[in-house]
Amino acid sequence: MAHFARVLNGIVEEVIVAEQDFIDNLVYDKPGKWIQTSYNTKGGVHTEGGTPLRKNFAGKGWTYDKTRDAFIPPKEYESYVLNEDTCLWEPPVARPDDENRYAWNEPNKRWDVIDM
Repeated sequence: MAHFARVLNGIVEEVIVAEQDFIDNLVYDKPGKWIQTSYNTKGGVHTEGGTPLRKNFAGKGWTYDKTRDAFIPPKEYESYVLNEDTCLWEPPVARPDDENRYAWNEPNKRWDVIDM
């Protein structure tokens, strides 16, 4: 079984699990194109050591970029920048690498410590 995303105007409308033969013979009443996606692909890496497919596993509301042949998630914050290698959005400032928990502060473009 494989995962397929129905893409309409570059936006993922739905994701299903099906055999390729089912997709090839599918008569569907909704517009869009079915594009295979891999549940085990994130940030251009296959989590089980296989070959990554289209940078990321597709999700409803995600964008399919035909030029990059990649699924890109919605942008979480306006200041985030697309990483061209992973096709994931990243903050403009790296998250501190310590034992604290942080939340992104969009108005101030910084990481704030979350009190535990």
